[in-house]
Amino acid sequence: MNIQAEKIELAKLLLNTDNPQIIKSIKQIFRNETPTDFWDDLSSAQKKEIKEASSQIDQGKTIEYESFMAKHR
Repeated sequence: MNIQAEKIELAKLLLNTDNPQIIKSIKQIFRNETPTDFWDDLSSAQKKEIKEASSQIDQGKTIEYESFMAKHR
C-alpha cells in the first residue's frame, strides 16, 4: 500500500472512532513527533558551501542579481 492510501485508511479509521482514548493517543503521537531540520540532511560539502556563502555575505562580498545574471546570459 502506498503512503497516500495508508493516510486515507488512517483518516477513515479516525473518523469512524468514538473512542476518546484513541484520539488522545493519536494527538500525543503528533505532539511527540520532532520536526526534522534540513541541515541534518545536508552533506558536509553542502554545509561548508553554505557557511562560506554566509561568511561572504557578512563581509559584504556580494553583487547585485541583475549584474550577476547579465554575465551569464
